Amino acid sequence: MTDDIYRALQRQLETYSMGFPATDSGIEIRILKYLFSEDDARLFTGMTHQLETPEAVAARLGRPVDELAARLDDMAERGLLFRLKKENGSRYAAIPFVHGLFEFQVKTLDRELSEMVQIYFDEAFDAAMQKGADYFLRPIPVQKSLDVAHNVASYEDAVKILADKPKIIVTDCICRKRTQVMEKGCGKQLEACFMFGSMGQYYLDRNMGREVSLEEAIAILDKCREEGLVTQPATAQNPAGMCNCCGDCCGVLVALKKHPRPAEIVFANHYAQVDTDECTGCEACLDRCQMGAIRLNADDVAEVDLNRCIGCGLCVTTCPTQAITLVAKPEPERVVPPVTMMDQMVGMARKRGLI
Repeated sequence: MTDDIYRALQRQLETYSMGFPATDSGIEIRILKYLFSEDDARLFTGMTHQLETPEAVAARLGRPVDELAARLDDMAERGLLFRLKKENGSRYAAIPFVHGLFEFQVKTLDRELSEMVQIYFDEAFDAAMQKGADYFLRPIPVQKSLDVAHNVASYEDAVKILADKPKIIVTDCICRKRTQVMEKGCGKQLEACFMFGSMGQYYLDRNMGREVSLEEAIAILDKCREEGLVTQPATAQNPAGMCNCCGDCCGVLVALKKHPRPAEIVFANHYAQVDTDECTGCEACLDRCQMGAIRLNADDVAEVDLNRCIGCGLCVTTCPTQAITLVAKPEPERVVPPVTMMDQMVGMARKRGLI
């Protein structure tokens, strides 16, 4: 039956990254049918997350090499497979729903897919993101929110992350583009996601992004922070990407915001602290906080809910009286992210019980 191949595809995607859980409504199958033809789905289910040449895939699946190579490239061009181009040819691999199938539609995203994804997020994927958020993206402090004498690890310094990359690609935020397509956008910076390495090259190859200098990347980063976006690289110390997210549109932050204790499910080493003597109750910090972690008490003084604070530092940079500071968590509570993207994926798979 036709639905069998799409269910097989769903089950395969469920084993990748944050998963792709089934729902009672079947919205996940509708999304897959929108993206994949039956032939696409059959080929995808024959792929693995390991990069392979067309020759290797053809030999394994028993298909003619030339015909299969063309099909693999066509699917990669439609964002249904990852492709790594080399001088001696291309290699292909299956990809997760996030980061992968969904983000790779950034050029062609329309209202129909946007609305289906919204339904799916609400019904199932938000819960999946809550479970895997700590191994997917991690909020890092706004550099200006930290005391200059504070020693910040290089993996928590967005500028250092950018400076260490030989090539920086910037692309539109798929989450804000999705809400914009549905006419519900927040209006904040759209070109706000950075990609590096082979992932960045794939974005370039498909014209989904553009290469920028370190100076331009820092200027984009500064604009994102001015607009109140939370900088979130991939959890690995050497990330393949770095997003700048808002609590209105970002799939990860929206999912975190729904959780009663977001601070417990993120990699975060800082928290905000208020000097009650200096706070004037101006409410500037309330607007900046993407987690709803700050409120005014009965004395009209800001209070930070440490269960909700993810340590991004956005509240610090706009406090007119400098009443808010970002404080490093005690050493026993500090976390060190995985070194490589492979370590990150292994950690996520282990947490989900897949290995």
